[in-house]
Amino acid sequence: MKYQRIISIAPLFTIVVLAACTDSKSIELKARALKETDQKAADVAFAATTTATRKAAAFAAQTSAARRSAPKVKYNAGESPDFAKKCGWPVNCSAPLPGSILPSKRIVAYYGNPLSKKMGALGEFPKDDMLRRLKGEAAKWQAADPATPVQPALHLIAVVAQGAPGKDGKYRMVMPDKIINQVYGWAKEAGAIMFIDIQTGHDDIRAVLPRFEWILKNPDVHLGIDPEFNLIKSGKKPGKKIGTYDAADINYASGFLKALVKKYNLPPKVFTVHRFTRNGVTNSKNIVLRPEVQMVMHMDGWGAPWLKRDSYKDYVVAEPVQYTGFKLFYHNDTKKGDPLLTPQEVLKLNPKPLYIQYQ
Repeated sequence: MKYQRIISIAPLFTIVVLAACTDSKSIELKARALKETDQKAADVAFAATTTATRKAAAFAAQTSAARRSAPKVKYNAGESPDFAKKCGWPVNCSAPLPGSILPSKRIVAYYGNPLSKKMGALGEFPKDDMLRRLKGEAAKWQAADPATPVQPALHLIAVVAQGAPGKDGKYRMVMPDKIINQVYGWAKEAGAIMFIDIQTGHDDIRAVLPRFEWILKNPDVHLGIDPEFNLIKSGKKPGKKIGTYDAADINYASGFLKALVKKYNLPPKVFTVHRFTRNGVTNSKNIVLRPEVQMVMHMDGWGAPWLKRDSYKDYVVAEPVQYTGFKLFYHNDTKKGDPLLTPQEVLKLNPKPLYIQYQ
């Protein structure tokens, strides 16, 4: 403003000086010319300012309109990053110890028992065919998420819940060491890790789990437990009612694994807990996380894609523990005509499952 005022004064000063040696008409013409020049400069400045303002206003209006008209992202159940964040994902836990599988890799497992063709892919197909199929599934997951290496696995049901009490009245059958070693050999042949899965029936995990120290002491053997078939509390027969595990039971098992890691100088163990109901795991907030054990809450329900996503949202995402898993049933998921979820579809879930199991 100071600079403009000096300019406007200068012409006046000129007019006063010229008055002594120039006639009034000349003075008037020159004053008029100076005034016109100043007006043109002002008009140009105003026009430039007005144009810039109008452009800015137009751009702001277009941007606002674009934002209003842009369609909101629609998520299926279990896919929303906002819901996952609200629930507490990602979970705040200690950095993975050396030798940890998760989260740098994704495990893709075949589940079942070689003595049964109805319990899962592990026993449904002959060994060579089964390993070939597992390799094919692993390749699909690797292609779907190239940034996360796939670790194949065989998930053996080593303790199988039974509908009859048996000699000891525990409603469960422990697989012979020969069967366990056989599957362990298959895993080594395929470059896979192995899981020992336990269905306790009416037995106590504290009595059953130590039975498997001889195989769990290997660095490539991990653990899974199945609340569905833990029925001590209800006293019901397996298959007649869905069982449950409390955080105290899970903490016992993870403490047992921690002790093995320390005792045998092992890399961390992966520990999967199957879940597909609200009461399948109680007091999940009390589950203790240990650096030596990588906890996976595994969505184990079957059905249509929408139902599986709902279960994942309600029973896994809504109650964060550490890592997540997702089961795909070749037969039960598709028996009503629904398609089996693809790796690309499962990877839309949030958080993305790092343990995938085929049954």
